[in-house]
Amino acid sequence: MKNEKLIHDWMVSYLKDRLSRDYDDIRANHGEEKKNDFKGCYPDLILGSHGMVLAIMEVETEGSITSEKAGEWKTLSGLGAKLILMVPRQSKAKVIDLLWKQGIADRTSVGSYDINVSMP
Repeated sequence: MKNEKLIHDWMVSYLKDRLSRDYDDIRANHGEEKKNDFKGCYPDLILGSHGMVLAIMEVETEGSITSEKAGEWKTLSGLGAKLILMVPRQSKAKVIDLLWKQGIADRTSVGSYDINVSMP
C-alpha cells in the first residue's frame, strides 16, 4: 500500500492521544524519528506512569510485517517493559505466527486496527 507511512504516523498520533487517559507519560517516535529512546531502542510509543516505563508499543502496517521486523520485536520484548504490537486486522494471524517462531508470543500483546470506509 502506497500510503503506509501516512497510516503508520496517523496511528501513532491517534494511539498517543487515546492512551493519554491511561498513562501520564507518553513519548512518541513518529516515522524515522529517534527522539525518545528506551534502553537504546526507539519504539513508536513509550508508555509510562509515575516515572516508570510500563509498556512500549510498535505500530505495524502490512508492508512492515517481516521476519526481520520480528527480530526487532524480540529485542524490544527483552527490554523489561511489556511489548504491545498494533497491526492491521488482516495481518494478525501472520504476526502471531512470527511471534511464535521468535519465541516471544507469551511476552507480547497484539492489538489490531482496521480502516473502514463506507461509501453511499
